[in-house]
Amino acid sequence: MLSKMTLGAAFMAFLQATNAAPMLKEMQYQKLFSDFVAKYDKQYETKDVFAKYATFKKNHFAIQQHNEGDHSYSLGLNEFADLTTEEFASLMTGTYVPKNSFIRAQNAMEKDPNFVSTDDYDWVAAGAVTPVKNQGQCGSCWAFSTTGSTEGANQIANGKLVSLSEQQLVDCAGSSGNQGCNGGLMDNAFEYIIGAGGLCTEDDYSYTGRDGTCQKSCTPAVQVKGYKDVTQGSEDDLMEALSKGPVSIAIEADQFGFQFYSGGVFSGTCGKQLDHGVLLVGAGTDNGKDYWTVKNSWGGSWGEQGYIRMIRGQDQCGLSQAASYPTM
Repeated sequence: MLSKMTLGAAFMAFLQATNAAPMLKEMQYQKLFSDFVAKYDKQYETKDVFAKYATFKKNHFAIQQHNEGDHSYSLGLNEFADLTTEEFASLMTGTYVPKNSFIRAQNAMEKDPNFVSTDDYDWVAAGAVTPVKNQGQCGSCWAFSTTGSTEGANQIANGKLVSLSEQQLVDCAGSSGNQGCNGGLMDNAFEYIIGAGGLCTEDDYSYTGRDGTCQKSCTPAVQVKGYKDVTQGSEDDLMEALSKGPVSIAIEADQFGFQFYSGGVFSGTCGKQLDHGVLLVGAGTDNGKDYWTVKNSWGGSWGEQGYIRMIRGQDQCGLSQAASYPTM
């Protein structure tokens, strides 16, 4: 990482050479960027500094413009502020191809005809959700989504909240069709857990954030009997599934609004080209806006301490297209 002094000297030379924006404004941006570099321990090659700085300024301006508008959610600078939307998408999301409808139908959730939703669930407050984790720059979101719903199901069934190993899934679940840091499916991960006789704890098989060789030394701590697929596109059925416990879902997360989400009920532009696995942990209403509460795996500095509230009733970002949960 360049030191603040080095950054400052480099920027002064840059500004003098280019006759850029007024010095005061440029110095304010320089201070923001320098603080950002230090806060997130960014490591840059000298030749890349000015490109990163330009991207940071562009993102900061766009965030300010959004926050000056009338929106139900706010944006803010975070550790992704030096990335273009394209760079962010390539690092933090991937290609997600859900199972075909025939296979999903074979494993469909059994609906309760007498189910009545309260539209108000909070599995975090109920103690069925582990602290927010961070996948880093490994495309292992599917593993974090899988451990999240399995951790929740185990706590609800057995009264113990145990943090489970994403790295075991990254290293070992290729036999079920997953591709480690190159992506995977939560349903495939459930298949692996069933076949392997369970998952080890986070402590016994810790996360490295990179592909590794499957380790056989740990003893599985949590087992699952099976899993259920929620009716594709049905938020009503998704609510029924949520009433049982946390649910693994997939969304499209490669848009600017998702990259810099910092709070409120997210209603921003996003499609349904699923590219990111996350965990549905609650539902509620805020100022008349119904929302889903979703746990992400990008650390606690993103969003609402690692969570996002997404508007409910609009299949926001395709969140009802590929939902599933394990059964104990």
